[in-house]
Amino acid sequence: MNKSIFSFYRLSGVLFILIIAFTSSCVSNKKITYFQDIQTVNQAKLENAAAFVEPIIQSDDILSINIFTLNPQSGAVINQAASNTVLGGGASSAVAAQQVNGFLVDKNGDVELSLIGKVKVSGLTTYQARELVREKVSAFYKEPNVQLRFVNFKVSVLGEVNAPSTYTLPNEKVSILDALSLAGDLTIYGKRDNVLVVRDNNGKKEFARLNLNSSDIFNSPFYYLKQNDVIYVEPNKARVSANNAAQIQTIGIVTSILSVLVLAISTFR
Repeated sequence: MNKSIFSFYRLSGVLFILIIAFTSSCVSNKKITYFQDIQTVNQAKLENAAAFVEPIIQSDDILSINIFTLNPQSGAVINQAASNTVLGGGASSAVAAQQVNGFLVDKNGDVELSLIGKVKVSGLTTYQARELVREKVSAFYKEPNVQLRFVNFKVSVLGEVNAPSTYTLPNEKVSILDALSLAGDLTIYGKRDNVLVVRDNNGKKEFARLNLNSSDIFNSPFYYLKQNDVIYVEPNKARVSANNAAQIQTIGIVTSILSVLVLAISTFR
C-alpha cells in the first residue's frame, strides 16, 4: 500500500514537471528577429518606402517661435512666450509634468504674438507657419529671421517595452523604430508581429497593425509617427505562461507538502 502511494505521488511529480515545461515554452527565434526578409527583398521596394509627411499643426499644440531682427531688443519683445505644462518622459524616467516655453495654439487654431497679433497656423506645416509669421513680421522689421518648431511633439509607448512612457521629442521626423528605441526596445515577451499604432486624425481614431519581423513596415504610412500617436506592444503567449508559472509553482509546493504528509501518515500507521 505504501509503495502504491509513493508511486502515485512520484508520478504526480513527473506530471507536474511536464506541465511546467509546456507552460514555460521558449519564444521562437523566428518571432523575435526584426526584418527577417531584408536579405531577399527587392532593393527597389525599399527605395519606394513610405515618404515622410510633415506633421500638421493642430489646436492645443505648443510652438516654439523665435524671431531675430537686426535689433535684438526689438525681437525680444515679440518672443515673449508663455510657460505651458506638458507631459513628457525620458528613457530612464517616468512620465512627469514639465514646464516649457512656447505659444499655445488656441481652439480657433491661432497663436497670439506681441506686436503682430493673432496668426492662424492650424492646418499648416511648421515650414508654412514659419513663412507666414515671417511675412507678417516683415511689415515691422527688415529681413527678420524666424524659427518655428513643435515643443510638445510627443508619442506614448505602452505595453511590453522596457521603459513605457510618454516621450516629448525634439524633432518632427520620428519613426516607430525611433520611439521603440527610446522606450528601451521590446522585452522578450513583446509580440513583434502585431504592434498597434493609434492615431488621432482630426478627432477620428485610426488604427494600424505593424509587423516588425517584416520589411513591409517601411512601406506603411504609420512608419513615421505623428504627434500624440500611441504605440502598444501586446504580450505574447510566453508572458502569459510566465505569469502563470508562479501560480503553478505554488500549487506544486502545496501538492508536494500534502504528498509528504500523506506518505508520512501512511508509513507510521
